[in-house]
Amino acid sequence: MFLLNQLVSTRKKIKGQLANALTLINLGLGITAIMFILQGSIWYGFLFIALAALFDRFDGMVARKLKIESELGKQLDSLSDLVSFGVAPALLVQQATLMPLSFVSGLAVVLFILCGALRLARFNITDSPNEFIGLPITAAGCIVAFSTLFTEQLPATFYVIFMICLSGLMISNIRVRKV
Repeated sequence: MFLLNQLVSTRKKIKGQLANALTLINLGLGITAIMFILQGSIWYGFLFIALAALFDRFDGMVARKLKIESELGKQLDSLSDLVSFGVAPALLVQQATLMPLSFVSGLAVVLFILCGALRLARFNITDSPNEFIGLPITAAGCIVAFSTLFTEQLPATFYVIFMICLSGLMISNIRVRKV
């Protein structure tokens, strides 16, 4: 009987941390993307951001389905999103396209990350069950990362303007329906 109780208790603990484990995988993938980007491996950086997006999609679904949503999970998810969809995509664009623009591109990169952080902080203190206020950082980061596939066709100045526009959309009051 003792062993059965221990097994049930362990199973509940594992179930309770499943969503957080997916979130930590998202974070790990974002950190890995950053490491590849800093080494100049743009393609691998993009790939790991895309994988992080996949895990980010499932952590919330798992938490809701298993009814294991928690404040810790919400905060951990925001931290992971800032790394995977704020810092990593901004560095990806900077490494892939903006290197020659220096100061202005640096401002665009910093602005994107700061607006992403502000967007996530606002998300954590508001309760809007059916919609997001401002463009979610996940969407903005994925759009930015995807855009690096077109660096041959687009001038570097496009990316500066593009990142500034996405930064503004993240902190705007536009309403985006949750999917």
